[in-house]
Amino acid sequence: MTARTALIVGAGIGGLSAGIALRQAGWQIRIFERADSPRELGFGVGLAPNAFVALGELGVADTVLSRAYAPRRGELRRPDGTVLKRGELPPGTLGGPLVVALRPALHGALLDAVGADAITLGHEVTGFSTSGSRTALRFADGSAVEGDLVIGADGMGSAIRRTLHPNEGPPRSSGLVAVRGAAHGALEHLDPLSAVYYLGRGIESMFVRASDTGIYWFLSLSTSLLPAGMRDPGTIVSHMAPRFDATFRAITSATEDWRTDELVDRDPIQPWSRGPVTLLGDAAHPVLPHTGQGAAQAITDAVELRNALRSNTDLEAALRAYEDARRTKTAALLRQGRRTAAVMGSTSALVSTARDVAIRLAPLETFAKIFMRINKRAGTDVRARA
Repeated sequence: MTARTALIVGAGIGGLSAGIALRQAGWQIRIFERADSPRELGFGVGLAPNAFVALGELGVADTVLSRAYAPRRGELRRPDGTVLKRGELPPGTLGGPLVVALRPALHGALLDAVGADAITLGHEVTGFSTSGSRTALRFADGSAVEGDLVIGADGMGSAIRRTLHPNEGPPRSSGLVAVRGAAHGALEHLDPLSAVYYLGRGIESMFVRASDTGIYWFLSLSTSLLPAGMRDPGTIVSHMAPRFDATFRAITSATEDWRTDELVDRDPIQPWSRGPVTLLGDAAHPVLPHTGQGAAQAITDAVELRNALRSNTDLEAALRAYEDARRTKTAALLRQGRRTAAVMGSTSALVSTARDVAIRLAPLETFAKIFMRINKRAGTDVRARA
């Protein structure tokens, strides 16, 4: 029997994970990426235990671990450097790895596993059409390609989602903007700590070691703290730097690669699938970064899709089973991300003070237990199925 072909839109973390997973299920894969290079955009990614369950299913967990860093000792500070809390997370507290990696390290491990020959670059997908059991991707240059299954792993602005749900409105704004970057050769400004986390009124920032030489950092803040229209990352950092301590200023000054993002998400949709077409990762359920689960959920989607395809001989039944397994969990994470963002990004003196007091007084173990409950809801129960 000739292997069926899956056409995957997007060569990011979700698309590459889907490619590995579907090969495991016996499918041929073709991945289409609109960029001329498979370089992953972004700077850092946190990977919790549930992410490593899914990465283990894909056979790349050890490779990713070897390229990542497990933070242990950190401080919570006010922007001016006042220490609110110190803590150290003992190994094994969470029942599995909790690491931070520079995003290209994770993306590179997945790319190596997929192989460059499976990826077609410079092909922007504009939509799809179906005829019977077959489906075709349409490209901006007017060409098309047919396959048995289309997977939209093309992110927040997914062309596949737009074709499935043409009347959906624009993404929902959180009222927050974030600058993200990676610095190399600046570890002396962080040592002996693994991470420094800042909280202020309408301000959240973190600097965390992510490799042998690299620091991943972000600055998230209410748009009300910025002059209208200010979005250049360097200008934003310069504008906010006087509020921060020497650690913040030193590491941001050592950063050469950064970018600004408006923090947005989308309300849950139904269905993710129509005929032989489905969505995966941010194309299906974009969440705010406050969940710490964006990459993990895309990888978990890929494993669950593989499991559904193995368990169902009918393709549409398999896609329904995949969506049923993932929809409730990802919707819960979206709601959680919105709640967390509202608290962490609040400019209210009352909310900020209550938040800081709660964080100072609560033992680190309490946060670990909360984190584990979130991970359980997010899909740590993913396991291989026959």
